[in-house]
This record gives sequence, C-alpha cells and structure tokens, in this order.
Amino acid sequence: MHWRAIIRLFGILLMFYSLGFLPSLGIALLYNDGQWMIFATSLLIAAAAGLVLWFPNAAEHTELSVRDGFLVVTLFWALLGVVGALPFVLGLHLGLTDAIFESVSGFTTTGATVIVGLDQLPASILYHRQQIQWLGGMGIIVLAVAILPLLGVGGMQLYRAEASGVAKQEKMTPRIAETARMLWVIYFALTLACALGYWVAGMTLFDAVGHAFATVATGGFSTHDASMAHFDSPVIETIAIIFMLAGGVNFAIHFFAWRRLSVQPYLTDPEVRGYGLIFVFSSLFVAASLYWAGAYAGTWESLRHATFQVASILTSTGFGTATFAAWPLHVPLILVILSFTGGCGGSTAGGIKVLRIILLAKLGHRQLFKLAHPRGIIVVKLGARPVSEEVLYSVWGFYVLYIIASLLLTVAMMAAGLDLESAFGAVVATINLLGPGLGEVAGNFATVSPAVKWLGVVGMLMGRLEVFTLLILLMPAYWRQ
Repeated sequence: MHWRAIIRLFGILLMFYSLGFLPSLGIALLYNDGQWMIFATSLLIAAAAGLVLWFPNAAEHTELSVRDGFLVVTLFWALLGVVGALPFVLGLHLGLTDAIFESVSGFTTTGATVIVGLDQLPASILYHRQQIQWLGGMGIIVLAVAILPLLGVGGMQLYRAEASGVAKQEKMTPRIAETARMLWVIYFALTLACALGYWVAGMTLFDAVGHAFATVATGGFSTHDASMAHFDSPVIETIAIIFMLAGGVNFAIHFFAWRRLSVQPYLTDPEVRGYGLIFVFSSLFVAASLYWAGAYAGTWESLRHATFQVASILTSTGFGTATFAAWPLHVPLILVILSFTGGCGGSTAGGIKVLRIILLAKLGHRQLFKLAHPRGIIVVKLGARPVSEEVLYSVWGFYVLYIIASLLLTVAMMAAGLDLESAFGAVVATINLLGPGLGEVAGNFATVSPAVKWLGVVGMLMGRLEVFTLLILLMPAYWRQ
C-alpha cells in the first residue's frame, strides 16, 4: 500500500471538502440564524485536518493502484461521515453516534434520520443536511476525479472503486476527468431544472433548492417532518416523480441523450426500458391494491399515492406522502421488493440495480432452458450484445453477497434489540439506501439503540459502495503484498 500517497490524498480531499461549508455559512448569515460560527469552526477544523495530513507528504507523488483506490474510497466515505457530522455536534449538540448516523445517511443518500422537529431547525442546518445528500449523490470522489488531475493526482483508480454498476469501467469520454466533469454538468442541470420546477409549483426558494438536492440525488431528506406530504400538492409530487426517476437512470444514458439532443438513448437502452416497465406496472398494481383494500377514497387518490411512493421506493429516494409500512395487505412487501431492485446502474439510486436483476432473470431462464435441452447452447444478451461469462459471474457473486450481507445485518439488528419486522425494516432502509423502514424505524431511527445505529452506518456504507468495495477490505489476500 502506498500509505504516504494515500494520506496526502486524504489531506487534499479534506481541504477541498472544507469549502463545502461555505454555502451553509452564507445561509446562516443570510437568515441570521445564529449558526455562522458553527460552520466557520467546522470549515477550519476540516481544513486544518487536511493541511496536517497533506503538508508532511506534499512531495509524495506515487501513482495510486487499483488496490489503493478501494481503501481510499471506503475510508474517505467514513471520514466524510465524521467531518459532515461536525455541525450536528456543534450546532444541534447531538451525540457522536446520532451525528455520524445523520451525516453518513446524508452522504450515502439514504435519507434515514434521527432528528425530530425539522420544521424548527435553523435554516443553515437544514441546508447542510440537504447539501451533503447532493454531494453524496454523484459522489464526492467523482467530483474529486474532475478536480484532482489539475493538482497532479490521478483519478482513474478512485473512479473505478466508487462508480456504480456493472458498466463502471465504461467511459463516456476519452479522459476520466472530462467524464466526471460531464457527469457533474448533467447533475447540476437536472438539479437546477428540478429546483425551478418546485419553485414555480409553489415551494419557497429555500425549500425548492433543498428538495431539488434531495430529489436528483435520490436522497430523501426533507426540510419538514412530514416530507412531501407537507405540501399536499399533486403538481409538486408530479415534478418529484419526474426527477426521482431521472436520478435513477444511468447518467451515461443522460449524457448520450444530452449530446445527441434525442430521447432515443432512453428508448433503446434495455435497462432503462426495464426500469420504466417496472415503474409503470408496479404503480398500477399498487394503485389497484390500495383501491381494492379501500385505503383511499377513489381511483385518483389511489393512483396518486401509488405512483409517488413507487417512484420514491424504486429509486431509493424515500420521500413520503404516506407511511408505506402502514398500508394494507401485501403492499408494503411489494415496495420492499422494489427497494431491493433499485434504479439503474450508474445512477444515484441504491438497491441491487435493474441491470443486475435483468441479467439474473436471464441467467435463470438459461438454466431452465439447459434443463429442458441439456445439449443446447444459449447466449445471454443485453439488447443485441452478448454478455461475457465474467460479467455474469460478477453479477451472481454480487447478488449472493448482497443477500448474505442483508441477512447477517438483520440477525445483528435483532441481537441489538429489534424485533424481526423492525430489524428487517432497518436493513431495508439502510443497505438499499431507502430511508424509511418497517416497524420501529418506519418513520425514523431516533428511538433505536446506539448499536442499531452503528449497524445502520455499516449497512449504508455497504449499500453506497455496492458491497464489493467494502467487503474486499476484509479479505486477508487484499492486504498481502
């Protein structure tokens, strides 16, 4: 391991991230909410820590290996959770466990919270919560990939370790830094369009920007305890559905559509088509179930709540116009299954990802075909392209590890004191980056034990880093030279 190069990089990243406290500092001054000193102190602490790490290693220019990249990404996400917790400790006087849980939940775009009484919080603290989701949505590491080459630090290893999905080795442009910058241009454009839509639909400018951060990042934090139900507006909910679904689409597809000024990439990509079909059929099924169970007065209300909640759960956003855990019959289980499905690979959404689900279904079909025709040969294809056996093994391995990790976390949650429903709900909420869960954690994590919260932090990091990146650090072979 190139420890000095890694420490130097941590220093640069921390100094770079310390600038992220400036907008919150500006909000504190603008709203005169008395928190400006909290954010100034947080900025100084982060910058000083970065300087201490960077200065003794400033002359170290060793290129990072892929192995180094996995360690840097995992540790830096954990470090971000600590640094992002500073305003919660200094401003809200939360305990360390609660502050780190809230911060990691934001950066991983989970949206699970331990804070009750959001409507009474200072504006700058609320803005900080929303902003850390937005930075985490595309990935602070990908942002660093766009900037660090200017400082003489290579970024390919970090991009490979952080980027989501089966197609993470694909580049939209020849240079990885240019790719990352294009991703952020698209991400910013979607956020701006979403914020304008919310503002025109009746939100205040502050709420519009904050909820746009959470929507495009598929994060789910809100500036109100009631989440989207606070606004009770079909227009706002429609805008949220559009941009939650956009956040759940592979950003490479957004790039190709943007470059060609055409919707054809969305229509021809098999994963996006599958994603759209899952959303449409799930919405209709949930709406019919709610109507049949008499949960809402009529067809329109059932469809309105069903489409919003399906979009929110499928994309792992976690916004709510209702508590889905309280819905009748089989509906909560259907939504839990959707949360495990997740959005597209290369998106801001959590879950297993639609691309992997499609390939797993094709693998199952191939196995059934082989049982019927033992000598037959069938090639798994995604669209018109054959999928290599290496990729199929990777998908199958990911699925097995994801399910095993979920089961082990559920057992650990139960050992920490939760009942089965709440433990499973807590795992669903964290490893799928969903936010709301079942049972005791249907609304928030405020009442659970510190052990459950730390297990939740592990689940959120595992979900955000897509299992492999975190678990590879536990292998003895990884640490051997």
